[in-house]
Order: sequence, then structure tokens, then C-alpha cells
Amino acid sequence: MMLGNVVDPLEKLELTDTLQRLGLSYHFEAEINKSSKNTSTDHISTIAWKKDNLYAIALELRLLRQHGYKVDQDVFTCFMNDVGNIKSSLNQDFKGLLNLYETSYLLLEGEIVLENARELVVKLLKQYFKENPDHQYLWMLVDHALELPLHWRMPRLEARWFIDVYEKNKDKNPIIFELAILDYNIVQYMHQKDLRYASTWWKELGLGERFNFARDRMMENFLLSVGMIITPQDGKSGRIQTKINALITVIDDVYDVYGTLDELELFTDVVERWDINSIQSLPHYMKIYYHALYNSINEMAFDSLNEQGIDVIPFLKKLWTNLCKSYLLEAIWYYIGYTPTLQEYIDNAWISIAGSVMLAHSYLITDHIMEKGLGNIQERYSDIIYRSTIIVRLENDLATSLVSNI
Repeated sequence: MMLGNVVDPLEKLELTDTLQRLGLSYHFEAEINKSSKNTSTDHISTIAWKKDNLYAIALELRLLRQHGYKVDQDVFTCFMNDVGNIKSSLNQDFKGLLNLYETSYLLLEGEIVLENARELVVKLLKQYFKENPDHQYLWMLVDHALELPLHWRMPRLEARWFIDVYEKNKDKNPIIFELAILDYNIVQYMHQKDLRYASTWWKELGLGERFNFARDRMMENFLLSVGMIITPQDGKSGRIQTKINALITVIDDVYDVYGTLDELELFTDVVERWDINSIQSLPHYMKIYYHALYNSINEMAFDSLNEQGIDVIPFLKKLWTNLCKSYLLEAIWYYIGYTPTLQEYIDNAWISIAGSVMLAHSYLITDHIMEKGLGNIQERYSDIIYRSTIIVRLENDLATSLVSNI
């Protein structure tokens, strides 16, 4: 009961933030959730301990929004002057400004107060450290935040960085610090085991050697899964995710750079049939890939059936069919020289980025499937998945466009 023993509300928020940034929050998930719920219920900016305290209010709002609670941006209006700038009395409030900056990356559409505050805060933080160059610990925090906000960072990488920073904090809790080091080393060892497992699987599969035209990026695929699967309890999901990422990378290159249009149409049809006996019409290299895909997915489906009693093959078959059809459509556009409209592009691109395929496989071994079933999950989260994958697709294509124009 670490959080339960903390009486002061601000200290409780600070402890929650520290645990999260050190990568320890999964050990105290129930306590943090309970504390966040209580905080959201009592969220009134005029309560004595946080009244006129930019740091307390910004930290509270950031943590609540990170946990999915709705908190109005208007709590910050009392810190603005008549022309919408941050009051000059707050120019030296380093911790308050830094948390307001981080909070500004959790804004909702139309939240002008937070949007305008970000630009002002950046200027004030930079000015603060021009005037206080000896504050090395504080400068590390600001420099790190201005490079990339916390909301955009990979939690495990952030934990490694923050352990070193927290060590320099004169107010650090030595027990929490030692726990963070121990936990990080344990999780690192688990990641190393998972990487050895993935590397062995990939080598035995042989796609990296046989498909020399395709990207052989096992390490990148593994790192992506580490970024998506945060806690060590989700290690099995991480191993599944790595496999799926690798399989997607290869088939993406088959459709993009290697297969003929006739071959791609045949392969798409075979995936839709999901019948190993239908591969005779495929060229040899596609037979190899289809065997790898078919066996890998069926193995995952068997584990789901064995452990949870749910047959996920129809669901996964549909996902992979839709993915291959989206790849095929892009290939057809390329072969006939067709430029799609923006809506045509969006309607296909959110599927071809493969985000829904990645997420679905990671979800297979969770208890949510047993509780709600695949259909309910797909329906409940369809809008979140669609919007998330659109963001990833647009970011991906923008980066590709920028590289192509260099």
C-alpha cells in the first residue's frame, strides 16, 4: 500500500508520476487506479492544497488525462492575464511550467488555452535556463521534454533515461530508486529472452534468407513490440506481436516490390480461402510464405482455442484477407497508373497500414476476449482503431514522401 500511506495529495500525485516514469506503475496498478478515481471525483481547482498552484493543477490534470479522465482546460484560466499570456508571477515556476507544457500534448480538439500555452511555456522555460545555467538537474528535464514530450515517448526507453535522472534528484526515495534498478534489470532480462526466442523462430522460418528482396528487420520488429507491450506480464503478447510484425513486413514487400499483378491476385485469393490445399497455383516463393503464414497463425489460434475456448480463425482469416486485398488494390493502382482520390486513399490506407492486424493478434490472449468475445471487442473499439491507424498511416506516408523528395 505505497500510495495508501501518503496523506498529502500533492505528494501522492508526485509519487504516481515518479512510479510511472520509472516503469514501476504496473506493480501498483490497482492503487494508482483507485487514487486517480478519487482524484477525479474531488477535482476542484479551488481546494486549498492546489489553489493558485500551477504545478499542482498541471500535474493533476496531466495524470488524470493519461488515465482517461476528462478534466476541463478552464482550470488554467486563472493563471492567464487579460491578453491570454501566462502571468509574469509564474515565469520562475519551473515545475509548473514544465507540467503545463507536458499537459498541452494531451489537449482535445478546440482547447485553445492549452494550445496557446504551449508556445508561451517553451519560451519561458528556455529563458529560465538562460538565467539559471547552474541548475543541471532541472535543465536535463527541460531539455528532454523539449526534444520530445513525454506523451510521445516509448515507456521502457523513458524508464531507462529517468532512472539516471532520478538518481541525481536530491529528494529521491532510495527504496523506490533501488526498486527501479532491480525491476529494469529483470524486465531487460525478460526482453533478452524474448529476443532470443524471436530470433530463433525467424531463423527457423527462413524467410529472411529466402526472401532477399524483402526487409529483414527482426530487431526493429522486436523493438516495435516492446514499445506496444509495456509490462512484462504481457510478454506472450509481445512475442506474438514480433512474429506478426515480421510476417507483415515481408508480405508488404511482396506486394510492393516483387510480385507480379497476376501472382498477387492468386495469393490474395488463397489467403481468402485459407486452405493449404489451394496453394498449388502459387509460384514457389509464395508457397513458402503462405506455409509460414498459415502455420504461424494457426498455431496462435490453437493456443487461443486451447487456453480460452474461442475459435479465432474466422476472425484472423478476415483480417489477413482484408489486409491482402488492401495491398492488392494499391498494386493495381500502381500498375494502371491510377491516382486515387483522397477518400479512396483513406478508405484503403487505414487497412494497409496493418495496425488492426497487429492489435488484434496481441489481444488474442487477454481475458477481455473471454469476457466480451471478438465481435463485441471489434465493434466497441472500431472507431479508436480506425482513427489511430489513420494517424499512423499519414505519419508513415508523410515520412516516405519527405525522404523521396530529398
